[in-house]
Amino acid sequence: MKPVFLIGYMGCGKTTLGEVLARQMGVPFIDLDEYIEHQQGMTIVEIFASDGEARFRELETAALRDVAAAGGAIVACGGGTPCHGDNMALMNQTGITVWLTTSPERITARLLLPEQKVKRPKFANLPDEDFLPLVKRELEARTPHYSKAQIQFDSTDIETGPATERTARRLATILHSQQETENDRTGT
Repeated sequence: MKPVFLIGYMGCGKTTLGEVLARQMGVPFIDLDEYIEHQQGMTIVEIFASDGEARFRELETAALRDVAAAGGAIVACGGGTPCHGDNMALMNQTGITVWLTTSPERITARLLLPEQKVKRPKFANLPDEDFLPLVKRELEARTPHYSKAQIQFDSTDIETGPATERTARRLATILHSQQETENDRTGT
């Protein structure tokens, strides 16, 4: 199986849905940011602070190449991963890309949860009323990159465990169909 790259803005459900999807499909789950942190022995925030964004993006692309070469996993990418360098082309060439979509309002509601705010430095000190305008601006800027995904999938309904299970099953069905189409096309 090719790797499946879940892309989209932070808070769209890449990790929440990805973990359940990987379990249902019987494949490993990889959070790209956690993979980088493990490799570097530093958090993403620490990498940004000590080495800057340009260095982080180099590490991100190298990590993306590693997981793409390994294949057979569900990969939750960082929100900015598809927007830098040739990352989107690499993901489309080596795997299946899925853009998880939901409304800016739903993303904002998720990001406003206290446990989410502390994990996201960009939002940690931002007044709550500034979240939605920032999400809308950044989502608009990133949409041209995200829209290059092979599949667009609505990830709105992942607010409870049972809903996430149902949503993951729907996505797994689409991915199996995509794989069968690919197999038919290549004769494998």
